[in-house]
Amino acid sequence: MSVVRWNPIREFEGLFGKGMDQANYQHVERPSPWHPLVDIRETGNSYTIEMEVPAVAAEDIDVNVKDSVLTVSGERKLKRAEDDETRATTHRVERSYGAFARSFRLPEDANETQISARSENGVLYLEIAKREEVLPRNIKVEVH
Repeated sequence: MSVVRWNPIREFEGLFGKGMDQANYQHVERPSPWHPLVDIRETGNSYTIEMEVPAVAAEDIDVNVKDSVLTVSGERKLKRAEDDETRATTHRVERSYGAFARSFRLPEDANETQISARSENGVLYLEIAKREEVLPRNIKVEVH
């Protein structure tokens, strides 16, 4: 039986799929993909999507509809202290940053022309109106 020395750097390489130079290790901040969490509700005349987007400015969010697919995309940006006189050093970054996109196929009764969006306290609220149902009508058959 052979003895294998434990190398913690090798463990990290396996976890993150990249090599790290032991002599010149630098923390690299790369945006990681994240998906905002959503709640979807239906009432008698509308659908509501509530999406958590903390620290995302309303101007950094794009909402569009094409071919009955509602897509919400945007970006949460990492604020850097480069302009700060103290030149703060980042020791840990646990929150995810970067671009995101969520798409939802709209139900047949959704009215694509009546969608409103508002942002409040880190939550994006999308309200999608339902189309008025076409009521069945009786057609009288005439006899000639």
